[in-house]
Amino acid sequence: MNAEITLAGAEFAQRFSATRRGARLARRLAVHQLDTWGVPYGSELSEDAAVIVSELAANAVLHGLVPGRDFELRLVVLAGTLRIEVSDARGEREPEVRPFCPGAESGFGLHLVGALATSWGVKDRDVGKTVWAELATAP
Repeated sequence: MNAEITLAGAEFAQRFSATRRGARLARRLAVHQLDTWGVPYGSELSEDAAVIVSELAANAVLHGLVPGRDFELRLVVLAGTLRIEVSDARGEREPEVRPFCPGAESGFGLHLVGALATSWGVKDRDVGKTVWAELATAP
């Protein structure tokens, strides 16, 4: 069962170093922030959000890296929706959903995002791009 966030308009934003450690910290802080908004650790919504943040942050670190630039995580609560946004400084390189390849050790991240999110996409920004995903917050 999904927990329901009742704080419509709530927002969290934080920049992280574009490193594996930064991606790990983004996931931890996202789950912590959701808990403060009333979404308990281990709930379906918390777990789904953690996977999405992990995948988008990892992609920002691995594929969106511009030396010396951070990536940003933003969580926004809209009516019945949690929007997760991860922005990086590399706008010319958009995410690519790779075909499923049995035995591959990578390339599954956006398949996971697509399976968990109600919708996801990419938008341009002044510097770089933002990859976003949305999750329903109400059952």
